[in-house]
Amino acid sequence: MEVTAADVKRIPGENLHVPRAEFAAVWAAAERRQAWQAEGGVTDWYAGGVAATCRWMATVIVRAEGGRGWPARAPVTRHTRMATPESIDAECLAAERLDAQDPVPRWLAERPGWSAAIVATLEWAWRRTAGPPAGLASAEAG
Repeated sequence: MEVTAADVKRIPGENLHVPRAEFAAVWAAAERRQAWQAEGGVTDWYAGGVAATCRWMATVIVRAEGGRGWPARAPVTRHTRMATPESIDAECLAAERLDAQDPVPRWLAERPGWSAAIVATLEWAWRRTAGPPAGLASAEAG
């Protein structure tokens, strides 16, 4: 998905604890990296996890090629309710639990980087306990 100025403008301010422009730059970089990898036949689960988390936090409507749209899903719990501060807190906890599972569930083992990307994105954009997700810092996003 292409991150548009309209998408960025509609992000609820209470859903971010980083500057909107920084969030948008990282989100756009994740979307570009995911698309670039897909063109080469590679599934980039890390970029996909960052992009999915950003879409949900931004409360975007994801559109299929045919134009039909649906709310972005929460990346771990998969619910379709729009992100709010309370649901972002809950998603943080769910992401940490998922990332800490031992043994790693088979479906997650088949998605290397997925849960780490979600945790990294939430720790950066929501909790402010880390920098931007690896390889997607705003300086690289332009």
